[in-house]
Amino acid sequence: MKIDLTDSTASKINKALVQGRRAIGTPAVGMVLTLVIVTDEENAYDALKAANEASREHPSRTLVVIRRVSRSPRDRTKSRLDAEVRLGAEAGTGETVVLRLYGEVVDHADSVVLPLLLPDAPVVVWWPVNSPLDPAKDPLGALAQRRVTDTYAAEAPVRELNARADAYAPGDTDLSWTRITPWRSMLAAALDQVVCDVSAVEVEGEEFNPSCELLAMWLADRLKVPVRRSQSSGPGLTAVRMETSCGPIVLDRADGSLATLSIDGQPDRAVALKRRDTSELIAEELRRLDPDDTYASALRYGVERLTTSSGESSDQPPAPARTAVKAADKAPAKAPAKKAAAKTGASAPAKKAASK
Repeated sequence: MKIDLTDSTASKINKALVQGRRAIGTPAVGMVLTLVIVTDEENAYDALKAANEASREHPSRTLVVIRRVSRSPRDRTKSRLDAEVRLGAEAGTGETVVLRLYGEVVDHADSVVLPLLLPDAPVVVWWPVNSPLDPAKDPLGALAQRRVTDTYAAEAPVRELNARADAYAPGDTDLSWTRITPWRSMLAAALDQVVCDVSAVEVEGEEFNPSCELLAMWLADRLKVPVRRSQSSGPGLTAVRMETSCGPIVLDRADGSLATLSIDGQPDRAVALKRRDTSELIAEELRRLDPDDTYASALRYGVERLTTSSGESSDQPPAPARTAVKAADKAPAKAPAKKAAAKTGASAPAKKAASK
């Protein structure tokens, strides 16, 4: 069922939702949260499709906020709110309201969204593209318990990671971090199978893929060993190589779907490590609404402390006045890290993060 409302108000939208539920025979509200998607017209379809698929696991009221650009000064002084209410098969297992804002109301999206939030239910705000530099201080982000961004969609992903670290607030998360949950789980499980000291790590992946940097920062933060970031043609993350006292441990995924786990002295194993759709990533993030301390710790480690294969800092090209800071300079004097440290610092947090 679809209801179009032109030049509407929040009150009219709420009435349309009630009337629509009665018309399709579901007067009760059975949703567990409100998902606010802030996007543009170009990316609205893909974001809404992902949210509808995720709603099969998390029934929610989805509010899509689209700020329309006014072409003339006269149009910019006129405020208008158009809404599209979708229920039933049109909205997955929840309710969907597409809000198109025109004129001065564009700067007051929070006032439009606030009356439409489900009472006594958590709020999650997701920016598929063009996320604010400080999501927690954004007027819409301030309404939410969780704020989801995606640095992969940014023009300069590595610079965006630095901005996220500077502005981090409990409740912030990133789909680039969610993408590496299976990798973190698999690497933690591999370390549990051996009794070795880890001395160095190499993370290989695409050049402009922030998931590679986040995985490298997580490993460096937990294992306290030097981590080198190297480049490949992709897709995405392609390999992680750990040097240990009992031989190398390699997790290699060349085709984006099937990986090979190699541990010295053991037969190679094929493991499923496919690249996941956005709907799966959003569904995973909606499973937990508490702050992700593991993400915060990895993010704050800093991209500039990683090194590339040339020995330079991974976030900036070489410059006379700038020198790369290796992770080894920050590691304890008695490196390599012990297996016990790897278990307490890598395996447990990784399994906890992977169970989101």
